[in-house]
Amino acid sequence: MQPCHNCQAVIDEYILDKQLEPLRELTVDDFNLCVDCTTIVEDACVECDGAVYVPRTVSETPDYCPACRADLLKQTGQDPGWVADAASS
Repeated sequence: MQPCHNCQAVIDEYILDKQLEPLRELTVDDFNLCVDCTTIVEDACVECDGAVYVPRTVSETPDYCPACRADLLKQTGQDPGWVADAASS
């Protein structure tokens, strides 16, 4: 069991895995945040209309889910970041 990088609580893997289900193939192993420090926003990804996760200390909702961000990085060789710029939307 790992501690949450945000609040240092022990991550409850079962609860977090259930919350992460809308994020395509991601599991608790892909995160270092506990369920109390993460918010899932469904239908927010500008590429796939899938869910994105937002650490609770962050006020801006990302435009890309982790899977689409990784796909874009593989395709272009450049990290698009979490938020699309106005020119690419």
